[in-house]
Amino acid sequence: MTLRIEDYALIGDTHTAALVGMRGSIDWLCLPRFDSGACFAALLGTDSHGRWSIAPRADARATRRYEADTLVLVTEWSTPEGVVEVRDFMPICDQNELGRTPAAHGPAVMRVVRGLRGRVDMSMELIIRFDYGSSVPWVSRQEGAIRAIAGPNALWLRSDVKTQGRDLTTQARFTLKEGEVIRFSLGWYPSNEELPPALDVDACLADTTAWWRKWASQCVYRGEWRDDVVRSLITLKALTYQPTGGIVAAPTMGLPEKIGGVRNWDYRYCWLRDATFTLYSLLLSGYRDEAVAWRDWVARALAGDASQLQIVYGPAGERNLWEIEIPWLPGYEGSSPVRIGNAAFRQFQLDVYGEMLDAMYQARRTGVGGRSHVWALELELMKFLESGWDKPDSGLWEMRGPPRHFTHSKLMAWVGVDRAIKSAQQFEHRGSIERWCQLRDRIKTEICERGYDSSRKTFTQYYGSRQLDASLLMMAQVGFLPPADERIRGTVAAIEGELMRDGLVLRYSEDSAHVDGLPSGEGVFLACTFWLADNYALMGRAAEGRRLFEKLLGLRNDVGLLSEEYDPIARRMLGNFPQAFSHVGLINTAHNLSEATSPAEHRQG
Repeated sequence: MTLRIEDYALIGDTHTAALVGMRGSIDWLCLPRFDSGACFAALLGTDSHGRWSIAPRADARATRRYEADTLVLVTEWSTPEGVVEVRDFMPICDQNELGRTPAAHGPAVMRVVRGLRGRVDMSMELIIRFDYGSSVPWVSRQEGAIRAIAGPNALWLRSDVKTQGRDLTTQARFTLKEGEVIRFSLGWYPSNEELPPALDVDACLADTTAWWRKWASQCVYRGEWRDDVVRSLITLKALTYQPTGGIVAAPTMGLPEKIGGVRNWDYRYCWLRDATFTLYSLLLSGYRDEAVAWRDWVARALAGDASQLQIVYGPAGERNLWEIEIPWLPGYEGSSPVRIGNAAFRQFQLDVYGEMLDAMYQARRTGVGGRSHVWALELELMKFLESGWDKPDSGLWEMRGPPRHFTHSKLMAWVGVDRAIKSAQQFEHRGSIERWCQLRDRIKTEICERGYDSSRKTFTQYYGSRQLDASLLMMAQVGFLPPADERIRGTVAAIEGELMRDGLVLRYSEDSAHVDGLPSGEGVFLACTFWLADNYALMGRAAEGRRLFEKLLGLRNDVGLLSEEYDPIARRMLGNFPQAFSHVGLINTAHNLSEATSPAEHRQG
């Protein structure tokens, strides 16, 4: 039986990440990077597509947790005969401050099994299938290790127990008594290189635990939701590709926005539009180095012809993310097709230009201003906005229907011009301020005339439509209109009346198939629900904001993780998991509800 999305937990090493299921199986892992081919793809198929399971042979009850302030997962198995625990983790690559774990090791997964009480019979089963479950490797033994090779990829397995091969699977059976420990480690290396030396699993565990705790200790948030904020920050750090500072939207692909549907996207990439929210979540929580690395990644993505700016890039800034369908994976609970890549990289989305200019302006305001060449890049963005702001686009939600004049896209064009003016005025950068001021006024006038439905007292999804969109919740947060403006209040009221399901917010109307070009149906969008809580805070409705925030906290799984969406009817998570944007929303809303000057108020300018 397929596990629910929320039955998984995350482990990672700031290069890639794995999902560990409640039944003790690692069902998703891409090596050596987030966007590499998966060697375990059972998440989107069957066990035969690759997994690594360690669990009791008899029926057992599992409970799990993270070691405090770390990404070390502890699963405790209780059987009638005894109790064991499994600690799953990935040693941090390239960052070894304690000196015991080799700093240059490749990505590895380690699993430490310890007997706590009585005796428990255990089973280990390793099925390696490279290239998203399609390639069976050649397996051999060398220097006390199991070695699996297919094309450019190689994995090694070392363990404290004897293993055997059977039916293209590596297996082991062992029994643990109280106090006994069995260690397993699995690592990747290029197949053209020699087998790497063995790693000291105990030293790696100690170093990894210490590394995460030292990192978590930098958090400066001291509000009532500190533990929740720290867990989301750790998740965000785990989704950071350390060599470049890029933050992937999620470590997974293909997890559906509707079970059995076609809305199954590859999210193992970095979206520019997340930039400003992400900067705030890191800077306000005390993580300047991470914020600077993310800012620099964004600045590198800006380089080049402004007309060719993409909305999404690979973890190192790769531009070509061609989308293909892979037929051999049936998809999560039959949700197909399974796609690699993301065709949205070819879309024109106007809002991302404003998002970039806003991110760079806010970075300057918070003391992490860009390098000397960044303003020149921003001037190129402004040149494009001046000539292209009035073009239709695919919108924030990457609509696959015809381009339209989306209100949110025009809003972010206004934001871009506004932030360019403020950067020039406040930081003495050269610019055509008078012309930009005229453009800013023109865009605002058009939005208020063409994007506002005066009969319903609400802004609408696109010019001339009667539909709503949760992205309109950005209008007060970016300073387009004050929170007390009757048009903002009317828009919030309309969203409360038409886009809410079980107290949570949909992205847009469920009958929008003609707009997004896809069959209707998806869950509520968690980031949008955090935005509504932020609006409550700005509008002086703090008690309602707190209640909504607590409701969102209650949707997390047992180890504090959130997906992209949630099904309020089936009461289960939907979409790729864990989702960076959901956790960024949690961090920022906690700040908005806790502090005298919140990030939402600061962003208004």
